[in-house]
Amino acid sequence: MVVYLILYGAGVLFASSAHYYMSGMSLILAALYLYFYDYRRSGNPLHLRALFSLFWVGGEGISCFKLSRLQTDWDPVTWASFFIALAAFWSVFGLAEARIRKKREEGKDKREEKARRKGVEAVSEGTEAAGSFGMLTAILLLTAVSWAAFLLEAAVLGYVPFFLRGVPHAYSHFHISGVHYFTVSCVLVPSMAVIWFLRGGVKKRWQAVLVLLAAAASLLVPVLCVSRFQLIFAVILAVLTFMQVSGKKRLRYLFGAAAALLPLYVILTVARSHDVAYLNGIFEMKDPATPIFITQPYMYIANNYDNFNCLVTELPAHSMGLKSLFPLWALTGLKFIKPELVDFPIYTTKEELTTVTLFYDAYYDFGVVGVFLFSAVLGLFAAWLMDWAERAENPFWQLFYSQAALYFMLSFFTTWYSNPATWFYFAATGAAMVWVELIKRLAGAGERT
Repeated sequence: MVVYLILYGAGVLFASSAHYYMSGMSLILAALYLYFYDYRRSGNPLHLRALFSLFWVGGEGISCFKLSRLQTDWDPVTWASFFIALAAFWSVFGLAEARIRKKREEGKDKREEKARRKGVEAVSEGTEAAGSFGMLTAILLLTAVSWAAFLLEAAVLGYVPFFLRGVPHAYSHFHISGVHYFTVSCVLVPSMAVIWFLRGGVKKRWQAVLVLLAAAASLLVPVLCVSRFQLIFAVILAVLTFMQVSGKKRLRYLFGAAAALLPLYVILTVARSHDVAYLNGIFEMKDPATPIFITQPYMYIANNYDNFNCLVTELPAHSMGLKSLFPLWALTGLKFIKPELVDFPIYTTKEELTTVTLFYDAYYDFGVVGVFLFSAVLGLFAAWLMDWAERAENPFWQLFYSQAALYFMLSFFTTWYSNPATWFYFAATGAAMVWVELIKRLAGAGERT
């Protein structure tokens, strides 16, 4: 933490004297140091604190390069908020991890004695087959629900975004409130398919074919919606799940997935009718000759921190918790009954650039205090989830873990935990897990009878 403090201070000083590249490099070095600190200590490249440190602080460093005219010098409160976000997460995670480790050591003898009394029961072939069937039905049902919702939206709205030309924001308008959550739930299917193949128990060839077809069909939905993000989300989540469930935690899998997604990303960008001139006009790069394959990912990372700075400098009053509770207002339908619950303006550098970092709503609610409290809760949650996923027998816990890991990796992007879709995905994962466990227990009870 001392190293981070020194490098962060250097980054602030370099930025204050307009040495932007030096500022950015200081923070990127800090991000790498924090990541490898936890990686070396745990041997886990998907360690949640390591991932959050790398991507949150690393994204901040990239933003400090100030390659766009939209980017300005940050307010001291912005710098303080970014520092507190990492410091609170890091510290609370460390304290919680130490507490969990101590409790596990204290309860070790009791758990061993309980296991000896209970005995080790071999899982029967029938129970394995039931678990496999439960996973299969969950995969097929989720795929069917997603496609039914997609077809409903296409029928009501009268178009499929992929087949439109000259309409840059076709996907943004391809949305029926409430229904779209079910449409995009397909992003979970490839990860569930991975779990089925690795831990699904007894399998038959026709079942494997069905699962592969379901996974392919689920990836087709974001393609037809020209949603680059949903496609990337689904594939990366599946890779993370594979790494977690298989135990093969090698970063080359993530790099391989990114390389494979690149051609599809380009195709969907073209399908969105966003030409280079249009994008360069929005991004306002200082160097007009900057290639679009650098400009676009840079702005998707960097401008989010500047949007946070806009919030800091322009917000007239805090929302006192209402902003972060948007998932409650959305999923219960209260936003339609009382629109004032969600009537909060967004402060950004430009109207088209609306991604805002993980801590945007926390600051919107309570300022720097909100950032501290939210980050501390996230640190506690991450430590608990890491411990639970390590001990849990149900492989769907690894899907929960993979989702959390991806949200931390994309901490620079948006307010994940103020997004109703995040909680919808968690709920869908939980429902699938309960369904599979129920099927297995019913099978086990039948065999004992």
